[in-house]
Amino acid sequence: MSPTKRRAVVDQAVCVACGCCVKVCPLSAIRVERGLYAAVDPARCVGCGKCAKECPASVIRMEEVAR
Repeated sequence: MSPTKRRAVVDQAVCVACGCCVKVCPLSAIRVERGLYAAVDPARCVGCGKCAKECPASVIRMEEVAR
């Protein structure tokens, strides 16, 4: 069985691009695209979950992914 890690996933259809997640991400793995929604760089995301906890709209979830 391969180890897993967590990754942030944004529901871009309902994201309001408030930027709260961008401010709390310790590795700058999230950016606001075209002022419309947040996007996560999976290569930078370490799965800490700070963005999901901070999101006022609850549109960020943490998913398990194979390494």
